[in-house]
Amino acid sequence: MALAAPAQAEPVVSDFTLDNGMRAVVIEDHRAPVVTHMVWYRVGSADEPPGKTGIAHYLEHLMFKGTDTIAPGQFSKIIAENGGQDNAFTSRDYTAYFQRIAKDRLGLVMSMEADRMRNVNIRQEDIVAERDVVIEERNSRTDNNPAGRFREQYMAALYLNHAYGIPVIGWREEIMALDRDDALEFYERFYAPNNAILIVAGDVTPDEVRALADEHYAPIESVDLPESVRGTEPPHLAARRLTMVDERVAQDSLWRGYLAPSYVTDGDTAAALGILSDVLSGGTTRRLPKMLTLETDLALYAGAYFSGMARDLGEFAFYAAPKGDTTLVELEGALDWMIADLLENGITEEELARAKKASIAAEIYAQDSQSSMARQYGAALAIGLELDDIQNWRDRLDAVTTEDVMDAARAILVPERSVTGFLMKPKTEEGADG
Repeated sequence: MALAAPAQAEPVVSDFTLDNGMRAVVIEDHRAPVVTHMVWYRVGSADEPPGKTGIAHYLEHLMFKGTDTIAPGQFSKIIAENGGQDNAFTSRDYTAYFQRIAKDRLGLVMSMEADRMRNVNIRQEDIVAERDVVIEERNSRTDNNPAGRFREQYMAALYLNHAYGIPVIGWREEIMALDRDDALEFYERFYAPNNAILIVAGDVTPDEVRALADEHYAPIESVDLPESVRGTEPPHLAARRLTMVDERVAQDSLWRGYLAPSYVTDGDTAAALGILSDVLSGGTTRRLPKMLTLETDLALYAGAYFSGMARDLGEFAFYAAPKGDTTLVELEGALDWMIADLLENGITEEELARAKKASIAAEIYAQDSQSSMARQYGAALAIGLELDDIQNWRDRLDAVTTEDVMDAARAILVPERSVTGFLMKPKTEEGADG
């Protein structure tokens, strides 16, 4: 079914679904004879069995080891020999694999991706070697990185029960225990056409993609997908705090977070929170850094963000770093004052208009990148949004009022639902930085 493109030169987008349940989306971009081919599996770290954290990301690594017809370690080499690039990534909600290559090689990459959808060959000798790679990745990104360690603890405090509180890479002790049977069981449960979305962006037509998909993906049988193992998140009734002290910290910092609806669970509130984050921290308004860095001179930097591209829950957060002799407690007091002032006095129509303009501009600029468009559509569909949600996003933004923004802010920025974290250097006996 082809969808009419909105005004302002929106990309032409078509979609179809194969008989085995695999959905496909084609984003036409005829500016260059290249394509971006992506397969998104609707499974991520939040879907891992208890005690098997990290298996989704671990399997992503093992997917590059080969199949019954592709020799071990040859997948990426074949792509490179044909002038392309490939990679993959795992999130809480999905795992995606992609290639960017000349359009006349689309059939090649589609055949290879279809092959490893159900025929991956995970050898015993790959298990320990790739597990060591994952552990080293965890070392560099988390265990040897104070900010990474803090973020992991912060997220665990933000989520009382939901699996989003578990690190995507997994807890070290559980990663070390993962084996071949764990990888194969997860693979066989979730890697199937009826749990996957095909995105092809580039110099192709829907008919060309359909013909190749019928050839390579349609013969793969669907599977019975398991029920979700994600926990529910109970009401947050008490403010939580954490402090992490690490001698490797170069600059103290403050974080404050609140759980919020996602674009899937409450798109209107999420749109309002996205506007609020732009008013506070983005574009030309930048209310938060203006107050904390320029007017009061308490912070080196300050900002806010809303993370709402998730299947279940989003997060609204503030961050700042103290300047000079300012303490984290003093900086937190200033942040509390700013939030109280926001909730009492609201935002202006001018701030709202500027934030909307910035959001729409960012969306238009993203269309300049073929891979960005593919990721935008793939991520949205993988978490449960629909094409109409993506293509009508500007209309939803235009409909947001200052009252909508403030209703969302008052519903979310509740002290009892907050997590406040200090990441700091050790202090000397005199109280100065050590």
